Amino acid sequence: MNFNMQKFSLLFSSLILSIIAFAQDSAVSASSSSTSTTTTTQTWYTQPWAWIVGGAIFLIIIIALVRGNSSSNSTTDRVTVTKTRDTDI
Repeated sequence: MNFNMQKFSLLFSSLILSIIAFAQDSAVSASSSSTSTTTTTQTWYTQPWAWIVGGAIFLIIIIALVRGNSSSNSTTDRVTVTKTRDTDI
């Protein structure tokens, strides 16, 4: 009896799914004239100006980092430590 119930539920669910699939078919049109509009969208990374601006900002950051490291190394103070040994203890 359990096997017959599984067959029935499979048949019923496939029937419902086929009804839903046919209901989404848009073959029937209410109006006789049709108009179509196409909209093209472009993402920001396909624009050449975005790559130029990004490259310029990247170069400015790299130059600032390189110049910042070279100037900080030349202005550091040097400390010399000499140790002496006391022999009079």
